Amino acid sequence: MSAAPIAPPDPAVIAAARLLSDGQAKPLGALGGLEELGAWLAGCQGTCPPRQLGDVRVVVFAGDHGIAASGVSAYPAAITPAMVYGIAGGVAGISVLGAVNRVAVRIYDIAVDADFADLDPEVTRFKIRRGSGAIDVEDALSRVEVEAALAAGDRIAAEQIQDGAQLLIAGDLGIGNTTISAALIAATYRLPAAAVTGRGTGIDDAALAHKTDVIEAALARAGERVADPVERLAALGSADIAAAVGFMLGAAGRGVPVLLDGLIAVAEAVVAASIDPGVVGWLRAGHRSTEPGQSVALARLGLVPLVDLGMRLGEGTGAVVAVPVLRSAVAALTDIAQLSDLT
Repeated sequence: MSAAPIAPPDPAVIAAARLLSDGQAKPLGALGGLEELGAWLAGCQGTCPPRQLGDVRVVVFAGDHGIAASGVSAYPAAITPAMVYGIAGGVAGISVLGAVNRVAVRIYDIAVDADFADLDPEVTRFKIRRGSGAIDVEDALSRVEVEAALAAGDRIAAEQIQDGAQLLIAGDLGIGNTTISAALIAATYRLPAAAVTGRGTGIDDAALAHKTDVIEAALARAGERVADPVERLAALGSADIAAAVGFMLGAAGRGVPVLLDGLIAVAEAVVAASIDPGVVGWLRAGHRSTEPGQSVALARLGLVPLVDLGMRLGEGTGAVVAVPVLRSAVAALTDIAQLSDLT
């Protein structure tokens, strides 16, 4: 990650794109949010009109979380390694939706509590540890591990961009990650756990009450350390989430936009913005999840979801289904004629 503050997308190019859109053969503002998206992408790319998004990539950051043993999920932690194989094998939800939307998918095991000797070694190249600590009773990570995870995410972003990525998506995988994410959002905005805690994988009322109590205990344990975003990740985060934070900062710092998925990605964006507020200019929200914490955080970040289909799978799936909206925005700004040319 760059030591310099992240600069915003080019405002002069954004202004030129808005002028171009206003002159097209359509009523002024008739394409609504598509016009803003087209101008934003032009500013991100530094060219008007923007280039079509032919190279979009989702990187899934996988990890286990000690808090899963506390009964905060409807599924056991054994699901995490099973889904690593599913994504690596191209048969998971993100694999299917990525393929149909022309989005490349890669998975990295950052902190899964398993070994994957039978998978491509690339999958485990950035592994930090096996699992993260149970945040209600202990820190998730050491500060050194947080810094290593942030650096890993930055490196992954750099490699994807060097290879041609025009738009990046951070996917997530790991039982217990909605608990971690809700805790990070609550800590960042100094909110009570009840304001941001949702049902995650589909827990019942009793489990939801327990999950809320667990997050409150974690917040109380972390105390004022959460004012420092790196300490916040150490106390309440996980290695996979810290890596995705580094990934978003690394992408924005190199001038490549990021499309956010659900609760986990938005929690990562919230922490990234605590480290460098300039990252927000490079973000857009792909979809609205069913998790209350995501809506709270999006409002604080000033981001409006592109689609709302009631999705809650994670893995990057909600962002991937929004990619055609961005491609439509580019096509509209690029190919609609100027009204002056038709009259």
